[in-house]
Amino acid sequence: MKTNMTGRPERRTGLMAIEKAALTYNALTALLVLVLFPRMDHPLRLLIERALIAGGTLLIALVARLRPCPLAAFVRAGVQILLLSYWYPDTYEFNRTLPNLDHLFASAEQHLFGCQPAVLFSARLPQQWLSELLNLGYVSYYPMIAATVLCAFFLYFRRFEETVFVITASFFLFYVVFLLVPVAGPQYYFPAIGMDRVAAGVFPSIGDYFNVHTELLPGPDGGDGFFYHLVDTSQQVGERPTAAFPSSHVGLSTILMILAWRDCRRLFVVLMPFYVALCLATVYIQAHYLIDAIVGFVVAFPIYALVTRIYRRCLSPGIYSD
Repeated sequence: MKTNMTGRPERRTGLMAIEKAALTYNALTALLVLVLFPRMDHPLRLLIERALIAGGTLLIALVARLRPCPLAAFVRAGVQILLLSYWYPDTYEFNRTLPNLDHLFASAEQHLFGCQPAVLFSARLPQQWLSELLNLGYVSYYPMIAATVLCAFFLYFRRFEETVFVITASFFLFYVVFLLVPVAGPQYYFPAIGMDRVAAGVFPSIGDYFNVHTELLPGPDGGDGFFYHLVDTSQQVGERPTAAFPSSHVGLSTILMILAWRDCRRLFVVLMPFYVALCLATVYIQAHYLIDAIVGFVVAFPIYALVTRIYRRCLSPGIYSD
């Protein structure tokens, strides 16, 4: 770490690594909007939103220079993490300009497993207690992120900036794939083609069907379970026919587990049952094909290695470190 003339560690006040990642993704998607401008539904609005987000990010960083402190770091990181709720449905705006690929993934699923696990899993195990357990795991996704960030902030602040960068940059890498690989998942594709075709193993191409259809049918019947209704409500509000492959729920939760194992074994133990339930739930509630979940798990490890290397080799860590 650099030191100043007094020999004390120098406290740097530029952009945080998480802000650099967000601005990079912002710029890349803005460029893609310009490339796809004639084919997009409201490209000008998307560009204006990106300009506002970039401007807000720079303004917050500028204000934070007045008094750099751990709380300022937390607020700046929190803003970028909250903005992920904007960037996720935003991938749909790019997906809808491309032909849907669900027929290829459903066909691959049928070829590999001889069935559709997303259909059979809930059909063979319809018990409400299991549905509630797995739906609890699914809604634990964001609390798991929050727990990992809070533990880094309060227990090992020297790694806080790296932790939030790893999480956010990993999200953005998944989003880049989602932009270019338009797969909606069973909960959208199967109702679109009809369950009779699914049962017969026939998976037709539906072209740009999801360009104008965003209806999401409820997941497998979970009765009157609280967590079943919570998942259903949250999906009706925030879900789009996009981002099925690979499963970011599985991928990011796996990266969270890697971070917990690295930095806080107690957190790892606490999160483990929720993590297992979440991974199973992605297929159980028909949000993903089984191959989505498998690939999400597999790619989590190289993604973690890549973003960690980028942070340590290419960026300036420790912006608020003492």
